[in-house]
Formats: sequence, structure tokens, C-alpha cells
Amino acid sequence: MTLPRLLLVTGLSGAGKTTALKTLEDLGWETVDNLPLALLDRLLATAPAPASEGERPLALGIDARTRGFDPDALLERLGRLRETGTDAATLFLDCSGAELVRRFSGTRRRHPLALDRPAADGIARERELLGPMRRAATHLIDTTDLSTNALQAELRTRFGEAEGAPTLTVMSFGYSRGLPRSADLVFDMRFLRNPHWDRILRPKTGLDQAVADYVAADPAYEAVERIESLIELLLPRYAVEGKSYITLAFGCTGGRHRSVHIAERVAARLRSTGFSPTVFHRDLAAATHDSFEGQPPGPARERTEGR
Repeated sequence: MTLPRLLLVTGLSGAGKTTALKTLEDLGWETVDNLPLALLDRLLATAPAPASEGERPLALGIDARTRGFDPDALLERLGRLRETGTDAATLFLDCSGAELVRRFSGTRRRHPLALDRPAADGIARERELLGPMRRAATHLIDTTDLSTNALQAELRTRFGEAEGAPTLTVMSFGYSRGLPRSADLVFDMRFLRNPHWDRILRPKTGLDQAVADYVAADPAYEAVERIESLIELLLPRYAVEGKSYITLAFGCTGGRHRSVHIAERVAARLRSTGFSPTVFHRDLAAATHDSFEGQPPGPARERTEGR
């Protein structure tokens, strides 16, 4: 589906126009809401350039509150724009009267066309005024039974072709230096045996094959495959929800051995399934210290002491 270069967003008050414009903005559209019609005419006269010239598509929000609102005149102007080659479309957001009354009651807002009357009166009046816009709409979305997230998902499906895949980062870190604030999913690798307590492996990192082999020899290592399956299940869902950035963080005590190896393994697995993660090892260059790692288990203590 080819996206329009100009989208007129309108509909009943409370039906989700603000959410629609915000979602379109997140998708990379330029958005303008409720300009006076005199300025709107000037803006329409300089419609967006073709996509080949690198211009972002433009979404204009307008409704019955706009001063001098005239749906017939607006539709006529859009028709003239199409005749000149501008790819223009309209999105109308509808909703049942009962649901709109409930929404206005829940937010304690007054309907803009019924400031001193029941909201139902304003809804009826607005529905009448916007009738021509609804009948001529290129896209019609009824939000009666849609949550905000569901409406956003529907808009991304219809108008999100320009949106790329989420930016995916896989990182390692050490709990001794704090949790990463940007992480969306955090996995604790401290259940795996710790190479720090092997005097030969201690100066190495999770990027070294010897450390990878040591960690992989732990019987509990099979849990990593389950973690990878969980991640592969969740990532497409995050994309559907419109997340632009996703960070997977794997932690161990110092952030130099177990977490580094697991982050590299998971990133390789994701690449093989079509993702393009960026790998970041936050604490790989940090100094190591026994006090960060706690007390070693008996056999590990013996290897540390060289016995």
C-alpha cells in the first residue's frame, strides 16, 4: 500500500484524533492540528512534495471546533489538490454516542459543542456537521471498542509503511555496577558458574572461546535456549506495539564473562533469524575485583589458589 502524502484527520470529539495525530507523528509524519482555516488554505496550497524528494507526509487535524469550519469547502479543496496530482486522503474517526458520553463523563470534560448542555446534545450536533466528511472519508475507523493501544496498532498497520524495524540492542552488564536504565528486558546470568574464580580464565572475557566453553559446560546452560525462544516470541510483539527501540540486557556479577558470552550468543541467534542487533558490552573494560564477585564455591576457590 502506498501512503498518501497528505492526510486530513478528522472525526468526532473524543473519538481519538489526538491519539491518531500523535501516532502518525511517531511514525515519521509531520502533523498540524486545528489551524485556523485561513492558514490551512495556505498550507494546503503548498502540499507536500513527492516522496522521492525526501519530504515527510503531512497529517492535518481538523474538526468542528475549527473557526469557520465548512466540510463542503474542505472537500472541494481536497478535490482540487488531487486534480493537481497531490496524493491526498482523509481519515475519519467515528465512535458510538453512548461510548462518547461515557468517555466525556470519565474525564469530566465538557463537549466542545455543548458547554452548557448534556454531552449527548453536542455529540448529535457534531455528528450532523461532520456528516459530509464521514461520507467522503478514504479511511474510516470506529473506535467504539478500541483501546488506545488497539487504535495505535490499527494506525500503524494502515499508515506505518515508512516505519522501519525497531532498533535492537543486546548488551551485557555487571550487577556490581548497577542496572542499565535503558533496558526493556533484563536477564540475570548469575545462575551460571562464574569463570572469575578460575585463575586461568579470570583475565579473559566472554569473548574468549575458553570462557565460552567453561560457561557452556554448566548443566544449567540449557536454560539459555529457552531464554532465546522467549525473546524470539516477544520481539515481534514489541514491534507490533510500535516500540522504536528495544534493549535486551544480560547481567552477571562483574559484567566481563558470563553476560558477555550470552549477549554474543543471543545476538548471533537473532541475526540468524533476520534481526540486526547492535551489541554493547558496558562493563567489559572495567577492572575486576574479588569483592565484587562474592565468595567462590569450594572447587573454584581451590583453582583460584592454584591447588
